[in-house]
Amino acid sequence: MSTFRITLPLLAASLLLSGLSGCDNSVTWSFVHQQIEEDYPHAQSIPVDSLAQWLDDPSLDPPILLDVREEEEFAVSHLLGATRVDPDETAFAFLEHAQAATPIVTYCSVGHRSAAVAERLQNAGFINVHNLEGSIFKWANDGHPVYRDGEAVEQVHPYDRWWGQLLQRPLRASEPSEE
Repeated sequence: MSTFRITLPLLAASLLLSGLSGCDNSVTWSFVHQQIEEDYPHAQSIPVDSLAQWLDDPSLDPPILLDVREEEEFAVSHLLGATRVDPDETAFAFLEHAQAATPIVTYCSVGHRSAAVAERLQNAGFINVHNLEGSIFKWANDGHPVYRDGEAVEQVHPYDRWWGQLLQRPLRASEPSEE
C-alpha cells in the first residue's frame, strides 16, 4: 500500500478538524501545499509553467520525469516521456547510471506522493530533484498536454472523489467513487 494512501486518512482528518466550523468537504490547493511543506520540508518544487518552458526549450537537456502514481493512474495519462515509479520506491536501481546532478522532476496527482519520492531521491544523493508543484492535476488544469501511448489525450485519472475536486471536471477520466 502506498505511503500516500496511509496518510490520506490523516490529511482528511486534519482538514475535517480544521474546517468543522465551516463544514466544508472541499480540499484546496493551499491545504495541499501546506501539507506538502509540513510533511516534506526538504522537497524542492518547480512550478508548472517553469517545467513547461524547460521542456519546450530545445537548447536545454530535459529532466528525467518520474510519474509517482499507481499503474492505473499512469495508464489513463501522463506527461510525455515520463517513467512510472512505484510511490513506495526506495531502491532507484533504474537511476544507477544517472549522475548526482542529473535533473529529475517527480509528480503524482497533487504533489504529496511525489514530494516523498523527491526527498528519498535527495537522501539517495541526487542533488537536482524537483517536485512538480500541483503535479499532473495543475499541469492539466493549466492546459498543458497529457499523453497515453504517445498520443495526446484530454483526461487524467482523478485518484479519488476527495482529491479529484482539484482536477477540473472535464479533465476527469471518470467520476471517482467514494474511497
